[in-house]
Amino acid sequence: MKNRTALVFGGTGLIGRHVINDLLKSDDYEVIKIFTRRETSYPETSKIQVYVVDFDNPESFSGQLTGDDLFICLGTTIKKAGSVSKMEQIDRDLPVTLARSARGNKVKRIAVDSSTGANRNSSNYYLRIKGEMEQGIMNLDFETTAIVRPSLLLGDRGERRPGEQAAKAVMKLLGTFLAGRLKKYRGIEGSDVAKAMISILKMGQGKEIFESDRLQKIADQRQVVLTLFASQHCHTPLR
Repeated sequence: MKNRTALVFGGTGLIGRHVINDLLKSDDYEVIKIFTRRETSYPETSKIQVYVVDFDNPESFSGQLTGDDLFICLGTTIKKAGSVSKMEQIDRDLPVTLARSARGNKVKRIAVDSSTGANRNSSNYYLRIKGEMEQGIMNLDFETTAIVRPSLLLGDRGERRPGEQAAKAVMKLLGTFLAGRLKKYRGIEGSDVAKAMISILKMGQGKEIFESDRLQKIADQRQVVLTLFASQHCHTPLR
């Protein structure tokens, strides 16, 4: 389980930033390869390797997609993309292309960020695109494939989204009333999604979709383990 190499796409986004931070803290990973469109500052450490690449030409860097675990946290909005067709390229086509190249280079495990409600047959363009992306990823033969479907993401994105901010406020008020089958619609911290993605690839096998409530449970369990580990190693016995 030690000395793994991680590949991260979407490292400037909410989930991706937390994935990188958690990987840095993990003894399981020796190298973290971060692929980005533009120069971005990351912690100065020997574990991090930054590759500035052209996402519009993924074949130009396909040979660099080598390692063990692939984390894809890519996503955009219709406002940023400018059109549904451009959003399809970013949210659907690019993740599948990257995953296919990585698998061809013997990468074993993959975790991909999707969305609650993703369905390739949906009339909603966003959910359709995410569903089509999921199907493309599932068609590849990784040893471990984790599709994670977070609900409304909580946490600082580093950008203003007024409509989303209002939705977060409402979700925090109503979250406790979402029980049973509705639990998967509760908001979830981006940091918890990242914790769950890393935990799943550490322990999982096969192909599976993880809804938001399961991600929360996995993240909570991981936090308990980390807290117990820290307390055991920081405890000074009485003399």
